[in-house]
Amino acid sequence: MEKGIDKAKTLDASDLRFAIVVSRFNDELTSQLADDAFHCLEKNGAKILGIGIFHVPGAYEIPVVVSELAKSGKFDAIIALGVVVEGETPHAQMIGNSTGIALLDIARETGVPVINEIVGTRNWEQAVARCTSSETSRGWYAAEAAIETANVLKNIRLV
Repeated sequence: MEKGIDKAKTLDASDLRFAIVVSRFNDELTSQLADDAFHCLEKNGAKILGIGIFHVPGAYEIPVVVSELAKSGKFDAIIALGVVVEGETPHAQMIGNSTGIALLDIARETGVPVINEIVGTRNWEQAVARCTSSETSRGWYAAEAAIETANVLKNIRLV
């Protein structure tokens, strides 16, 4: 922990609203990421009614939904969850690159933090390791990052 940072304060989600956009492709892993993110938000004070979960077919469809959610003004942060496993073609790399750029652009254009946890791996075993249920999964990390970033922006806007 960095000196002077109160992690408990930066992870207070009690007055924040979140959207989780999750790909159904590789559902056995993405549903776990979404569960972990939801539980982290809830553990840190987010109200259940303040968390929207939106399912899309695959990772490539995530940015368009994130864009609409960010423009709606209803959420303090958005979490994008998907799993893309490399295959025999460069398709996975194309999805990872294009969605990453799109999500970053959405965050910059709207001022709403978009936490990109579209997990890209070389093989299925790596994907399983990164998505396993626990406080060390990428879903849990994404929720912590969403809470902290939303609070940083909230404090900046109060100044």
